[in-house]
Amino acid sequence: MNQTVPVSDIDPFSLDVLTDPYPAYERLREAGPVVWLERHGVWASARFSAVRAAVLDHETFSSAAGVGLADLRRQPGPSQADAGMAGAGRGTGWRTPSLLLEQDQPDHTRARRVVGSVLSPSAIRAKTESWTAQAESMVGQLVDTGEFDGISRLAQELPLRLFADAVGLPREGRGENLLPFADFAFNAFGPPNELFRKSVAGGDATLPWVVRHCYPDRLSPDGWGAQIHRLAESEGYSLDEGAVLVRSLLAAGIDTTVRGLGSVLWLLATHPEQYAALRARPDLIRAAFDEAVRLESPTRMFFRAVVKDTVLDGVELPAGEKILLLFGAANRDPRRWDRPDEFDITRRSGGHLGFGAGIHACVGRIVAYLEADVMLRALTRHAAAIETSSPPRWHLNNTTRGLAELPLTLSSSA
Repeated sequence: MNQTVPVSDIDPFSLDVLTDPYPAYERLREAGPVVWLERHGVWASARFSAVRAAVLDHETFSSAAGVGLADLRRQPGPSQADAGMAGAGRGTGWRTPSLLLEQDQPDHTRARRVVGSVLSPSAIRAKTESWTAQAESMVGQLVDTGEFDGISRLAQELPLRLFADAVGLPREGRGENLLPFADFAFNAFGPPNELFRKSVAGGDATLPWVVRHCYPDRLSPDGWGAQIHRLAESEGYSLDEGAVLVRSLLAAGIDTTVRGLGSVLWLLATHPEQYAALRARPDLIRAAFDEAVRLESPTRMFFRAVVKDTVLDGVELPAGEKILLLFGAANRDPRRWDRPDEFDITRRSGGHLGFGAGIHACVGRIVAYLEADVMLRALTRHAAAIETSSPPRWHLNNTTRGLAELPLTLSSSA
């Protein structure tokens, strides 16, 4: 290197950092626009301007080498435990690369066209009435019932019911399989640490169920999964590749939404003045969810591969190396956000990177917005107050951030 670049011994995948990442994020942001992480031999950026520039420049910063630590063009991933997934078509080695997350143009456009056509705005709007009714019922049953876990009873239950129904999965088996599968999938983007090994341990039961249920014979014929298969076939995808598309949607559509819904519940419960403001102005519901996603980004990071010599925010990066883009740090960058560590539902936070940006921006974010909308509207109608009754517990994952448990009480507005 013909330059002096800050070198850091911070490990973004250590348990201490995963438990409370923000001190480490601040150190990385203040060290420079791009930092060398000596523990993993990769570049990293925690600043908003650099992270955003990289995700928007897909021709220079490639996803095809994998959005995790391992470079899928050169080496296998951390385990051979995922043989069931690797057998589904194009993947070789430890896992099948995501046809949505881990492809460049023009292949990415083709996959995105299939899934994006199914998750169209009109298709999502068509779910509003039924999803609203179900959210009203779920929240109404929890008001004035005493303490309950907001994660299992709302943040998890809502996507497991609404999203999984829309995809066309059977009710039986989804609860015990989809969440562990997503946890494994996102842990796999990191190093072969203890978190990854623990999530692999349950894979023998979880992964085969998910793999089987991504094929048309296990999906309801009118669900989003079956529609993806029909469109995938018309685009020239094989049956196995269609199943990989459905599986990619399941991994992203359940876990990150659970994390985002859990965070907005926690932030509203711990900021009663913000919840009161939301009840007074339900038009701020989307802004409140965006602010929660900015402040506690469900997807805290992804990698990119540098495919040609380039300069990112004044730092020379050589071709062939990987860079870690820390969305969770960028979304709290004081260079971009005023009072970045505060939760303010009136903030104009729609430019956050919690759903990514550019061609790889989350294709299912419109689904997450609707799920958040129906949940928060039900809360503001039924509950005069939302309170935490004891400290929450964080769920640790190499890629995502969210709560494992959130003791809540809801007081009736009647």
